[in-house]
Amino acid sequence: MNLPNKLTMLRVAAIPVFIVVYLMGYNIAATVIFIAAAATDALDGHIARSRDLVTNFGKLMDPLADKLLTMSAFLCLVEFSIVPAWMVIVILGREFAVTGLRQIAAAEGTVMAAGVTGKIKTVLQMVSIPMLMLNNWPGCYIGFPLDQVCLWACVIMTIVSGTEYFVKNWKVVTGQGM
Repeated sequence: MNLPNKLTMLRVAAIPVFIVVYLMGYNIAATVIFIAAAATDALDGHIARSRDLVTNFGKLMDPLADKLLTMSAFLCLVEFSIVPAWMVIVILGREFAVTGLRQIAAAEGTVMAAGVTGKIKTVLQMVSIPMLMLNNWPGCYIGFPLDQVCLWACVIMTIVSGTEYFVKNWKVVTGQGM
């Protein structure tokens, strides 16, 4: 297994640690774990592309690791009534739908790489989750609900990117191949 794939698996391994630490009420420590895990996403992608270490495993597992990390965090935030459940349901629905579409494409021999809007959605999630975990830090210092603005941007980009995946891959949806 190459270094980028090891970093992806490290991100997955950090998830239960993050969950336990956050649910125990150690918000700052959990946020540090979340940010460190999220940082491996950018790092593994950079290493894979710069060293020509892109693999089908990485193309499939990297976005799945992101989904597992962000969905775990969002579900923890629902547990503490920080994020409304309906928003997480929208985000989860998109993730399941796109993952299903990717599996259909993979069965046809095609690996669907993440699109730009999907990457923007992921970045918004990775930025808003720490703010939500830390009670709108740093927005609290300026009296602006930055965490809520980012959360709404996440939901909007979730819908936009999900729609884009299905429009771009309509042939897969209709069974007409790629």
